[in-house]
Amino acid sequence: MLKKQPASTTCWPAVSFAAILASMSETKAVDVAKMQPGNPVEAPLYASQPAAGFPAPGDDLVEKALDINDLVVENPASTFFVRVSGDSMEGAGIFDGDVLVIDRAIDAKEGKIVVAAVYGELVVKRYTKVGNDPALVSENEAYAPIMVNESEDVYLWGTVVGSVRIF
Repeated sequence: MLKKQPASTTCWPAVSFAAILASMSETKAVDVAKMQPGNPVEAPLYASQPAAGFPAPGDDLVEKALDINDLVVENPASTFFVRVSGDSMEGAGIFDGDVLVIDRAIDAKEGKIVVAAVYGELVVKRYTKVGNDPALVSENEAYAPIMVNESEDVYLWGTVVGSVRIF
């Protein structure tokens, strides 16, 4: 069973395995940033929808101002961002340097991508089952699943609900 990290937790537990996990080449979540309700970041959202195939005529009609929070944040009080480091989730379209949108209010369900603290290190993995046992699985065959049981120091930090990538 994957334990949910209490919302009031502000630091990670110091565990002897942290140094071992830090040396592993996993996809990790770094640069955690909390959403600031009432602090909009707005940019224009144009009414035209560019075609991904054939070119479409451009237009200067601005539909409305787009606040990025409106686009990716459903629960501002429980949402935070992390910057990804590593390649273990490339099969899910999550690449080194991507910024993930994490919602702590959404319960982890089998098949969802989550951020979890494993022995004090934040990792990004798919929550699933291997046999009947819960596991955190990479989307890169080079990495072994992290099996989860009651004796392990593994806590869910939140469910990934979106991703932002700068080209």
